[in-house]
Amino acid sequence: MPLSDDLAPTGVLRASINLGNPLLARRDAGTGEVSGVSVDLAGELARELGVPLALTVFDKAIQSVEAVTGKTADIGFFAIDPKRGEGIAFTAPYVLIEGAYLVRTDSPLRDNTEVDRPGHRVVVGQGSAYDLYLSRHLERAEIVRAENSQRVVDDFLAGGQEVAAGVRQQLQADADRVGGVRLLPGRFMVIEQAMGLPKSRPARAGAALADFVERCKTSGFVARSLARHGIQGASVAP
Repeated sequence: MPLSDDLAPTGVLRASINLGNPLLARRDAGTGEVSGVSVDLAGELARELGVPLALTVFDKAIQSVEAVTGKTADIGFFAIDPKRGEGIAFTAPYVLIEGAYLVRTDSPLRDNTEVDRPGHRVVVGQGSAYDLYLSRHLERAEIVRAENSQRVVDDFLAGGQEVAAGVRQQLQADADRVGGVRLLPGRFMVIEQAMGLPKSRPARAGAALADFVERCKTSGFVARSLARHGIQGASVAP
């Protein structure tokens, strides 16, 4: 049985693309075209399988997760997380990304360890890797969920919360845009971005996808894709 029967059983590779992390995928405001390392990986896999590629694009990570767990998509691109792993079989990561905190310039907070305290409210994108991680690890601070990762800083400013959390590069771009805010030094987590497929697919499909990711890393495909799209702040996973 050819691998395409396992990875693309409809004869088309249906890839779920999440725009919530601009380091991995983004939409051109003028043309509407979607591009990024996750789009490149989906295209390369379709090429290897010899099947057409169909992209389904979402603004929220949770929607992308649901597409794969619901089998309306064959593959997706996700931050590895135990909760998501209930329905998705992950490969090893292909890139590593830092999660950071942002506060107002006049905030008394100076260190990541000061965030998890009573009375602090942390804004995250609903269903994002940061939401899942902080939901497990914050014991005293309250989590406030924005509609998506792109709304985090604007909601944080409008709502008067104490902290915003997300991808370091996205937060820095937002800080440059709005002013009056700063990032806390360091990181509170390292996000392991991987490919994934429905857990119900045959084990050989998961093994083939894992092998594909490793080959794309060692061949330099991932590094070249990051460079071509001008991405800084994401490193190729070892």
